[in-house]
This record gives sequence, C-alpha cells and structure tokens, in this order.
Amino acid sequence: MNKPNRKPIPRYLDTIITNLALDHGKMAFISGPRQVGKTTMVQLIGQSFEQSVYKNWDQTEFKRVWAKSPDQIAEEFDLSKIKESRLLILDEIHKSKSWKQKLKGLYDTRGDSFSIIVTGSARLNIYKKGADSLMGRYFNFRLHPFSLREALGLAPNSPELVNETLFSGRPVKSPKGSVAILNELMDYGGFPEPFLRKNKAAARLWRRGRNEKIVREDLRDLSRVQEISQIETLISLLPEKVGSPLSVQSLREHLDVAHDTVSRWLGYLKELYFFFEVKPFSRSIPRSLKKEGKIYFYDWCENTELGAKFENLVASHLLKACHFWDDSGLGQFGLHYLRNKEKKEVDFLISKDSKPWFTVECKNGDTALDTNYQKFSKYTKCPHLQVVFEPDVFRKVDEQTAIVGADRFLAALV
Repeated sequence: MNKPNRKPIPRYLDTIITNLALDHGKMAFISGPRQVGKTTMVQLIGQSFEQSVYKNWDQTEFKRVWAKSPDQIAEEFDLSKIKESRLLILDEIHKSKSWKQKLKGLYDTRGDSFSIIVTGSARLNIYKKGADSLMGRYFNFRLHPFSLREALGLAPNSPELVNETLFSGRPVKSPKGSVAILNELMDYGGFPEPFLRKNKAAARLWRRGRNEKIVREDLRDLSRVQEISQIETLISLLPEKVGSPLSVQSLREHLDVAHDTVSRWLGYLKELYFFFEVKPFSRSIPRSLKKEGKIYFYDWCENTELGAKFENLVASHLLKACHFWDDSGLGQFGLHYLRNKEKKEVDFLISKDSKPWFTVECKNGDTALDTNYQKFSKYTKCPHLQVVFEPDVFRKVDEQTAIVGADRFLAALV
C-alpha cells in the first residue's frame, strides 16, 4: 500500500529563518521535539535554493566524511555556478563529538559558499564557553507543534497585534473554522503526523512509538543512562503531575532512587523536549513561591484527563508564542505562573521584558469568573483573561478583565 502523498505544509518559522539568518550569512540552528516537523520544514526551505544538500547523522557515509574532513561536504555542491544559491542542511549532528568545533571550521572556511541550517531534537547546547564557541555565527530558532493559529493558515501575530486584538476593549472574534480545528488539536495533538492523519488508533500507536524512540534512542545518544525501564516508569507518572508544582521527592519515593537521580533524568527529558517547565513569577509578588516549577508536555495528548489536557494545550500555545517572539528579536518574553504560600494561584503569567504583560486562567467549560487573580492584580497591574473551553464566548468583566473562549484567544497568538 502506498504512503499518502501529502504536500509539505509551510511552517510558521520559514520566513524568519530566511530573513533573519540565511539572507545575512548566519547559520540557522533549529531545535524542537522529535517528529515536530524539523526535517520536512528545512527541506521545504531547501527547495527555494538552487542547490540544496541534506545530511543526517544516521547516514554512515556522512559520519565517515564528518569525522575525517567536514570540508569534503562542499564538494557535493557545484561551486562553478557562482551566482546560484546553495544550502547545506545538517540534521542531528549534535550527536557527534566536537561537532561545534568542526562546524565552526566549516563555517569559517566555506560559509561564504553556502548557507547552513543545523537541526536537532535535543537542545543544541551551544552556549558553553570554550575554544570552539560559535558565538556570532548563528541564530537560534525553536520549532513547536501546530497551534490553532498556524493550523488555520494564519501568519503569526506580533505582540503589538496581540495587544490590539485581546486588550483593546473590543470583542475578540473567532476566525472561521477555529472551533472545529481546536477540537481536532485536543483530540490528536499538534504534531504533524497524528494531527494531519486524524485517526485516533494511529495516533495512539504513533505516540507509543515516539516515546519509545525518545527513551531508547535519543536518551542513550544524550547520556549513558542504563535505567531505561525506570525512566519509562517515570514518564508514566508525569501526566498526573501536569499543572501542579512538581515534587521530585514524591517521584523519588515512588521510583526508590536518589533525589539527584530523578532530577538528572528529568533534566534529560527536558533537554529532549519531552516536557517543559513553567516557573513561578515572584518579582514584586509578596509571599510568592520562587522555585517550584509546573510541568507540561509538548504533546498535550499525553494527558488523558480533559482539564489537564486543555491547560497543557494553552500552556503550549503560550510557550510557542513566547519562543517565536524571542527568536524573532521582538523582545524578551517568558511564561510563568503565580502562586503564593496560601496556595492561591493563577495558571499563567506572560512577561514582556521581565515585566508582567497579562495573566491567564484556564477553565474547562466553566464560564463563571475565578477571582484568584485578584489576590495578585494589585502587584502585577496587567490585564487578566479567563480562557474557557467553550465556543463563541466573550464577556468583558471590567477594563482589565475578560472571559474568552479558547477558539478566540488561541487564534490571536502564533
């Protein structure tokens, strides 16, 4: 049986990768979760070049060439055609030793002959100081799963447009098709294969296979960890922890291992983009928690409980927006939450240049106003939105507060 012939879909990062990095002689470093669509995206970008060469670390011959003399890769281009644009794509080379040093040498000697994109399903740890520093030679971009706005085929909104759409006092509109697509995102997640295929049985099999590859391939590439079965148990425990301050101690007791061991395993899974952590915002907030983070999955369908899945979906949309605006050079944005020692909490606070921009409370089907945000509003002094998993909802409470349906709110982001 033939594979379905799907035409590649341009992604939301395409334009800024080209405009900010490649057109100005910078390498583009693209990281993100396994199977989020990095390879498809960069190969689509490659089609806009007259010559494009793709190399993956799993290719045996490429490993040999890279180990011996990375300069040989340049021989795959026809350099005699001086005016032709050329792109070299290096996929997963962070798995090789001394990759930064070799890439620096290749860029410094051949960077004027072709553009370079590097992709990885682990965080590209390129910020460490040392003789092989790549500082000044690249821009970093983070690719996320499909969000509601991207799935609607709409270009990312800038922070200014988000302000205008959400906080101008006018009703927030729901784009055509947003309710149906939001339901599909809740059912299948935002990763390209299950989202585009829309088959629940296939999505479950895809999810199981992806998790196995993360643990049995990516984790072993990243570390020398041997306790694979215990890490699989750890992964099975994480969904019930979503949306609450994470207690490493409780995980340690369940797994019967040292506190430092669990922390190290969690660090590996975070580096592999399996989950992300949201830290409390404590600046100028009396009696605020300062350290305890909440975790969320990049694949929000790891959650089976509807409320946790919805909160996770909103968290993922907010993080994607923050990363996009950061990577686009539009400012410094952060995703946090608010919680004090009396256990009063607001699900999310988005900061802009280290100051509160707006807060968000998620409610699955509850359109009555949750007033916890009032415990913090005199300190944050920013707008507050209660986002509900109900279609076609918009109710202005006061000048700074509104209740809005997720179909409207999420479609206003990235």
